[in-house]
Amino acid sequence: MIAGNVIDKETGELLGNAQVTLFDAKMNPIDEMYASEQGYYSFKVPCSAKYHVRAAKPKYEGNELSIDVPGETGSTTLNLPLSRTLIPFKKGDDVAPKLGIKMIYFDLDKSDIRPEAAVELQKISNLMQLYPSMKIDIRSHTDSRQTAKYNRKLSDARAKSTMRWLIGTGISADRLTAKGYGESQLVNKCADGVDCTEEEHQQNRRSEFIITEIGEKYKK
Repeated sequence: MIAGNVIDKETGELLGNAQVTLFDAKMNPIDEMYASEQGYYSFKVPCSAKYHVRAAKPKYEGNELSIDVPGETGSTTLNLPLSRTLIPFKKGDDVAPKLGIKMIYFDLDKSDIRPEAAVELQKISNLMQLYPSMKIDIRSHTDSRQTAKYNRKLSDARAKSTMRWLIGTGISADRLTAKGYGESQLVNKCADGVDCTEEEHQQNRRSEFIITEIGEKYKK
């Protein structure tokens, strides 16, 4: 079993009735439940496997943690600390840096959502569930390597793949738009023919999540 408590990160208070979701190693959902009034949750799982567990609760930022379940029968403890939502959001904001989202990485020349990217994208989904009227424009960018036409097509596929993943978490399609901009909006000097380091090219390979409408927070 995987079991534990959902707690307030700052105070240690037990948080009852939080939504807790179990994912496999590739971030495919397996099971879901609501923690008890005392914040306790548990899932029965096969041994010798990796899992991700996410907790979400109104007025708190969602949190996901990973756990490796050993090969013998027993209970593995995983407490889930949540922080209160204090970050102000407004129309025009890119929510990624405000949520501490790491770079959304894709495999070379591919647009599939990798497991580590899914963990970060879940934070976007949690936020949009907290703000049920929020709408977000997903913007994908590449570096200048390859042709402009190729980069525009690849970035558009990545943006739309990201949108489909968020829709799969329950976000309505009419709350999302997605577009790839290729290499047309570089953030530094690294245009075609300019000698740049890998770190400089990486600055241009980015995803933005721009709020186009925000509305009111969900109030329990």
